[in-house]
Amino acid sequence: MNVREVLRRPVITEQSMAGTRDGRYTFEVDRHANKVQIKQAVESIWSVKVAAVHTMIMPGKLRRVGRSTGYRPDWKKAVVTLRTGRIEFFEGLL
Repeated sequence: MNVREVLRRPVITEQSMAGTRDGRYTFEVDRHANKVQIKQAVESIWSVKVAAVHTMIMPGKLRRVGRSTGYRPDWKKAVVTLRTGRIEFFEGLL
């Protein structure tokens, strides 16, 4: 898997932005990516050192359109804690 395919998008919420002060960054990642692949992707893209990676599967939410109901697909979230450095992508969002 290519390192650009591992990270899908940053998760930008109030809680995840508060974690950036402590060096924690949250990403939506590929469902099949493991912690080692996520660590390698972050380190190679932004040239930082990763201390820890925590992953979780987020269940899809129930959505309704008229009478029909369905679920959004499940997705995987990763919280990456950095040992050194900062990710400049998040700096303008605080």
